[in-house]
Amino acid sequence: VQLQASGGGLVQPGGSLRLSCVASGGPFSMFNMGWFRQAPGKEREFVAAINWSGASTLYADAVKGRFTISRDNAAKNTVYLQMNSLKPEDTAVYYCGAAQLRTPLARVPMGGIDYWGKGTLVTVSS
Repeated sequence: VQLQASGGGLVQPGGSLRLSCVASGGPFSMFNMGWFRQAPGKEREFVAAINWSGASTLYADAVKGRFTISRDNAAKNTVYLQMNSLKPEDTAVYYCGAAQLRTPLARVPMGGIDYWGKGTLVTVSS
């Protein structure tokens, strides 16, 4: 499975961005999906995850109420991350990852990822 993330950029504090991650080369609906981020000088951290059907989601405490993860299995094989009320501390490279269904959704935050995409940079600054 190949993953391609896009949608990053420069945004002012309080602004919004929507990240997309397109999957190819495999059955998209057979994967739980996650978004992670890595800020300069820090380790990669979990942001959000969604199960194969889109019925269940998980969020890191730092983004709850501001970020929304969703997916389109039917036509676009894409997972999205809608980011609202962005803060400077959200600045990071954002990565999408795919976890095969043997990895329960609850374990995705621990890094139970089988495939990683290249990241997309989000910079929140005035």
